[in-house]
Amino acid sequence: MRTPTDTPATSSLRPRRRLGPASALGAAALTSLALALGPTATPAQASELVPQTEAEAEDLVEDRQAEGSSSLNESNVPDGISVEEARAAVDKSDEISTADIEYAAALEDLPSNDVPEDFYKTPDQLPEENGAVVKQSPSTFYLDPVKLIKHNAKTTAFMYKTTDEQGNARAATATLLTPEGATGTAEDAVVLSPGTQGTADKCAPSRQMSMGTEYEGISVTSALAAKHPVIVVDYMGLGTEGTHHYLNRVEEGRSVLDAAKAVQNVEGSDIDADTKLQLRGYSQGGQSTASAMELAEDWAPDLNIASASAGAVPADLYDTVSKLSSVYTAFLLYGIDTFAEQSGVELSEHLNQKGLDAVESASNQCTMEALVSHAFTDTSTLTKDGSSFQELVDEEFRPIIDKQLLGKSSIPDVPVLVNHSRLDDVVPFEQGRDLASTWCKAGNRVAFEDNLGPTHVGGYVVSLPRVEAFTDRTFAGKAPLDSCWRL
Repeated sequence: MRTPTDTPATSSLRPRRRLGPASALGAAALTSLALALGPTATPAQASELVPQTEAEAEDLVEDRQAEGSSSLNESNVPDGISVEEARAAVDKSDEISTADIEYAAALEDLPSNDVPEDFYKTPDQLPEENGAVVKQSPSTFYLDPVKLIKHNAKTTAFMYKTTDEQGNARAATATLLTPEGATGTAEDAVVLSPGTQGTADKCAPSRQMSMGTEYEGISVTSALAAKHPVIVVDYMGLGTEGTHHYLNRVEEGRSVLDAAKAVQNVEGSDIDADTKLQLRGYSQGGQSTASAMELAEDWAPDLNIASASAGAVPADLYDTVSKLSSVYTAFLLYGIDTFAEQSGVELSEHLNQKGLDAVESASNQCTMEALVSHAFTDTSTLTKDGSSFQELVDEEFRPIIDKQLLGKSSIPDVPVLVNHSRLDDVVPFEQGRDLASTWCKAGNRVAFEDNLGPTHVGGYVVSLPRVEAFTDRTFAGKAPLDSCWRL
């Protein structure tokens, strides 16, 4: 199985960590890593990526580990690397596989990101108004990293002005995708907040969609298939200059709302002030969607928000961090890095060299690569005094984390769907149920949908059909089932 990559082409081998012995891994962990290793898939194919039993998961890992070097030849080894060097690397190292080399070779002749690199450069002067369009560029949306399958949606990347939590003007980017054959003013549109992408500029969804490596392509294609235009938000500091403050609810929410305002003025856009909008997201995207809803009345009161769908929302970030498995150490590395930056804490005072190297490594890796590279890392081996990241959070970062609490503000009086898998291994199921209950008590109309999707990623895939059904009903003006009576 070939691993996704974060960059379009490379002239040297980039080592990929091989997974440890299958017998040491649980089925849930294997499922998550299998999905991380899998290629971009269409909604119909996505569920097939999930091993249904522990035996199937073990077989998947064993198949990857069983690869030998004999299949390597001049046609599947990148330029600058000899066949002998490639075979020696596979035979002597447990860090790369033949699939990694073949994949790197396949990418050698591919074009880079279709959006020009200078598009992401912030101009010297930004507009005064939040949501003002700064620039735009044609883009493309590929469904696979070898760029064999190009989606037929009209795709445009655009930059707009927003404001960070400290009141500084910032440029952010997003992508508008219009279904093929759409004419006239759009009656409705989906504003998609993506899940965790990473913190490096290369991880911006607008970049990854044009390289065929964006896992949110599943949700994007699902909405486009239902003939809804889609706006995919990059978030502040992803792609554009400045730091991406991972899981900062204010900056995420403002990025979403200002993108929804800006798209109305993108040249060629069919979306206007009367277009009904659904805010949608899962995981970090669920947090962003929920935050945008809480900020909407003050930050963007004129937006025509018709409904919202928030899945696996980390409403209580402290609770999420305290229960996070070492399978997802990459998320902790992202978090520690951004919490330190926002708190003014110098990480070198707390982390040893191994820890600093791990943070630096993760900061340059997008989600899939980071998850595999840092899975099962014991965070106590990364600190100077042997304390865990949880203890570091308690000592230094609790105030910044508590600022991310959701469910404390009112949201627009529109139908809301909250979905969460009972088997979620990243965000505790109780957080989704409690957030839905909180909004119900405030008088909102909430549909709460639980499912048994395996792990955090499996819950995302399983929830998509219900999200689309909810979307169609609310855009048609029909009231979805209210779950408040049972929460």
